[in-house]
Amino acid sequence: MAELPKQAFPPPRQQPLHQSDADEDDDNVKQLKQCSSLYLSLQDCLVNSNRNWKSCQKEVQALKACNDRMKIDKRK
Repeated sequence: MAELPKQAFPPPRQQPLHQSDADEDDDNVKQLKQCSSLYLSLQDCLVNSNRNWKSCQKEVQALKACNDRMKIDKRK
């Protein structure tokens, strides 16, 4: 039987997880509170970019900014 040439297809795009999914699935994500949706967006980006952190810097910076705001709010 002849072997078909292998073609590189990107993985099918998954629907992003929503806040309710985070609440049900992962206690660590729940601890992020209002930043959990940003964390999940970062995870989606990493999956879609084959774990390429450089291509997900927008999401990384958004999560960092949210985390920094949480730390400031916690001190008040």
